[in-house]
Amino acid sequence: MTAYDDLMAFQRETEALAQVAGRLGWDQETVMPRGAAPQRGEEMAAMESVLHTRRIDPRLADWLGRIETAGLDAVGQANLRHIKRDFDRATRVPADLAARIARVTSAAQGTWAEARAADDFAAFAPTLKEVIALKREEGAALAEGRDIDIYDAMLEDYEPGTTAADLEAMFGALRPKLTELRAAVRDAEAPPVLEGVFDEASQMELTAKLARHFGYDLSTGRIDKAVHPFSSGSGLDVRITTRTNALDPFNCFYSTVHEVGHAAYEQGIDNAYLLTPLGRGVSMGVHESQSRIYENQIGRSRPFTGWLFGEMTAAYGDFGVPDAETFYKIVNRVSDGFIRTEADELQYNLHVLLRFDLERALMSGDLQVNELETAWNDRFEADFGYPVDRPSNGVLQDVHWSVGLLGYFPTYSLGNVYAGCLNDAMRAAVPDLDESLARGDTSAATGWLRENVQQHGGLFEPREVITRACGKPPSEEPLLNYLENKFKDLYGI
Repeated sequence: MTAYDDLMAFQRETEALAQVAGRLGWDQETVMPRGAAPQRGEEMAAMESVLHTRRIDPRLADWLGRIETAGLDAVGQANLRHIKRDFDRATRVPADLAARIARVTSAAQGTWAEARAADDFAAFAPTLKEVIALKREEGAALAEGRDIDIYDAMLEDYEPGTTAADLEAMFGALRPKLTELRAAVRDAEAPPVLEGVFDEASQMELTAKLARHFGYDLSTGRIDKAVHPFSSGSGLDVRITTRTNALDPFNCFYSTVHEVGHAAYEQGIDNAYLLTPLGRGVSMGVHESQSRIYENQIGRSRPFTGWLFGEMTAAYGDFGVPDAETFYKIVNRVSDGFIRTEADELQYNLHVLLRFDLERALMSGDLQVNELETAWNDRFEADFGYPVDRPSNGVLQDVHWSVGLLGYFPTYSLGNVYAGCLNDAMRAAVPDLDESLARGDTSAATGWLRENVQQHGGLFEPREVITRACGKPPSEEPLLNYLENKFKDLYGI
């Protein structure tokens, strides 16, 4: 066997173990007994220790040093790029620090959930302070000897090749136009709201149908409930969760479609890349582009909501909405609210930009944890025009910081930007798309995305994936144009 063969055999075992570790996380969020949390923390720390040991194994350096890169094809070159990057990052983080982070964040997840249920940020603050301190320590180790700051080092885990300065410029271009459009919409007459009680078992039945219509393969996936919807796994085992609310079926339906976008990306990757570095989504921004284009540009489009209106009528009878056009307007209604995951397309990015700025300040030390709740509330009222009513609707609403995902939030808005670019390219390539969407047939859209984005997995760098699919580099302009056209039409402004 060659050094490359030895390297890839070792890497496949590491990838398989990482999938097992991910399954522990899925289990913790769905079916694990509450009393098992302390033991699960030890289990996850043990798994992280094993994985970290493998990721810094001296044999990796030996194999990487002996491989003649000139003799490798594009797949081999891409595998080496990922393995070298991961090896460099792993060797910068001490094993005891990696284990401490895994142990603390596993326990922090439960502490956050309890604090959220009690609307008590003070109960979570000491744990969050510990998480932030550990992540700053990790960031410092990753940035040492390099011309980057701690936050940029965190970003590399989620969006290689992107810096905070890049994001600040992009988000700076988004904010004023979104704020202006939001003000115009709020001055216009709003569509009605959905009222009624919608059986939650029926919601789960329809959500499974939605998942299938968007191409989710349930032979290698499953749908469960969790407090915070998420997708987990890759290759031949890709699972999603959703949540139900008897008064708000759209929460269930669109959470599901969003997570199906993530899951379809993982299921759509070429099986030749299974259990290799190329066998998973290339970045969180590209991942989010899939979930957002599934949820919004496809799932909230006028033709597709026309089909969904028929499905809801079949499931619930006359539920108080007179026609498909009214239903479309209700689905896309711009509403005041506190929760990022429930925000409409127009306001969603304002939620993300708030988090981006606050977590950068936490990582730099410009903002202390004991100041976070006040800073959140002040920023929210300045951006949205009304105060936060309780912590679970504010600083405690997201799980991300409790599990140490610093640098993750901005990829949500980056994914929206990518989705705007992909939507333009997809509609140019599939001019009759709306006709099939009106029948509930998303295959033309999802097929285009699978061919142009999903199948490649980690073969290309994130920006290259979008550039290749769209024929030009990503820009915020397509997203802004899409939002302006959609909401001006919808609100008659």
